[in-house]
Formats: sequence, C-alpha cells, structure tokens
Amino acid sequence: EGSGIHPRDASRHHCQISDKVFRNSLTAAKLSIKDIDVISYSAGPGLGPCLRVGAVIARTLAAFHDKPLVPVNHAVGHVELGAMLTGAGDPLVLLVSGGHTMILAFSEHRWRIFGETLDITIGQLLDQFGRHIGFSSPCGDRIEQLASQSSGDYQSLPYVVKGNDVSFSGLLTAAIRAVSDQGNELACGDVSYSLQETAFSMITEAVERALSFTSKRQFLVVGGVAANKRLAGMLKTACKRQSSKFYLCPAEFAGDNGAQIAWVGMLQYMATRKNIEIEEALVYQSWRIDEVEVAWNR
Repeated sequence: EGSGIHPRDASRHHCQISDKVFRNSLTAAKLSIKDIDVISYSAGPGLGPCLRVGAVIARTLAAFHDKPLVPVNHAVGHVELGAMLTGAGDPLVLLVSGGHTMILAFSEHRWRIFGETLDITIGQLLDQFGRHIGFSSPCGDRIEQLASQSSGDYQSLPYVVKGNDVSFSGLLTAAIRAVSDQGNELACGDVSYSLQETAFSMITEAVERALSFTSKRQFLVVGGVAANKRLAGMLKTACKRQSSKFYLCPAEFAGDNGAQIAWVGMLQYMATRKNIEIEEALVYQSWRIDEVEVAWNR
C-alpha cells in the first residue's frame, strides 16, 4: 500500500510472464506464430527497464522466426487505436495517462502538440496524491470513487493554465498539504474532489481553447485517465459549446495495451514495407510523439 511502480521489479515481472502472455495471446486469437507477419514492439516512451524487456523479446522472436521487426511509439499507439475503434477521422486528441498529458492534432505527417503539461502529468498527479493517502498505483479509480462519495465541499487549490499548457506540481503540493493539515478521512474525500475538479477544469479549459483555435469538429480522448467519468463529462460539455463531436476510447483499450502496438506496427509496415535490423531494435525512454513521422494515410 502507498507504493508506486518500481521499474526493475516491473521488468523482472515482465520477464517471468512474457512466455505465458505470448502463448495465451496466440491461443486466444486461434493463431500460431506462422500466421504472424510482423513483430512490433513499444520502443518508447516509458520506463527503460520495462521497454528493454519488450525489445529483447521482440528481437528474439523476429530473429528466430525470421519476421520483420517494427518499433512503435506507444503514444502514437494510444491515438491511432483510439481513432480506429471510435471512427474519429480528423480529431483534436487529448492523451491523458501516467506518462502523458497533451493535446494533439494531425498535420503534415505528424501528430503536433497544441498543449501539454509543463511538469508532471495528470496520471502522476493522481498517483502521487493517491499514494500519499495510502493507495497503491494506479490510483485514479480510487480517487474518483473517493471524490464521488465526498461532501462536495470544494477547497481552493492552485489553478495554473498558460495558453494551452497546464501545470500540476503546485496543485499536488497544495493538495498534500491540505490533507496533512486536516488529517482526517473526511478531508481525504473533500481534497480528492477538489483535486479532480481543479485539474480537470484546467485540462478542459486548455482543450476548449484548442478546439476553438483549430476549428476541429471531432474530439477524441485516449489514455488511462480517459476512463474517469467526471473528466469525460466536463469535456463533453466543452465539445457541445464548440460544436465538436465527442469520442471516447473504450475503457478496455484506454490504457497501455498490446493491441495499440500491434495496430500501429501493422499500419507502419503496410505503408512502407520497411523493417529494422535486429541490432537496431533499441528503446527511447523520452521519445516524443511529435518526433514520429506517420507514413500511412489518415
């Protein structure tokens, strides 16, 4: 309780279960390795030790079975899988997760950033606050539940929006201080409620400004925090004001998952018929989405 993800422990767990996950996936899909045309893997961004385990497994499979190998940016995976599942064609996108808080739109073969966090992400905000009050990561669901059961007594917390960018570090510090000062269970609920309302209002303001600026008529939310009902409600209201259609990635595929890596790997390979050599299969912990050229037609 109250602890986050330890990269080396997580990578060790990946090593231990990788074979079982791979075999179970093939069984569930009623396929054999001979039916697989391309091996793709998450090359970043993310936790280095965990990414390296995935890369080693992908290299091994590609080399042993003589399959093309394709690296994938997992932020692109979030966006492209969400767009495919919802049918959003040319949306403004909000990616909210443990590793990302950014507003995106597609232009000139890249996902361009129209706003992002200046410090910690919304997922980090929720997880760090949750761990402070005794939850284990990920904490978003438990904070949402705690907030919904609170008295609704809003407590003033720092609200920082600069253009389309947001800042959460001061909000986190103030929320932790508020809980520590009051030191009771009721305070945890009210501060959780206030934290959500403040953070989500900041994001919604930035999104609405970006919708107005880009004139996009579609809006898509992806990432693990997309499952939060309060955030979705705020964003839906903003979309109505801007005459934009609201799309929400299904909860099953909102967080990190293998389907997003497989989908983008397939799109990339079908568009270019290019793969990398085994020795080139590296990982990039800080690989930004706007560094990735999208080769397929959108």
